[in-house]
Amino acid sequence: MGGFNLQDMISQARKQYDVLQKKMQETVVEASSGGGTVTVKMDGRKQLLSVKIDPEAVKSGDVEMLEDLLTAAINEAARKADEAVQSTVGGMLGGMGIPGL
Repeated sequence: MGGFNLQDMISQARKQYDVLQKKMQETVVEASSGGGTVTVKMDGRKQLLSVKIDPEAVKSGDVEMLEDLLTAAINEAARKADEAVQSTVGGMLGGMGIPGL
């Protein structure tokens, strides 16, 4: 009886999941706003790894502007992380031969 083995398929899916988790952790993206006034790094799991703020931005005392720059940089990093992970997932799932992926 050839063909379909559910246990093998589940085992392969678990291995792919483990690989994906590792790649997400290793993927690091960087985004900045305000011409580099604020720079953030984030991994593929969307964990914020670092935030750098130009000291001049703090000296200005414009807290609202700094908040906006932080928000913009973090959102851009999250978008880049999504793109990186989507690219990885698409490549992995494409290799599994699932139609439409």
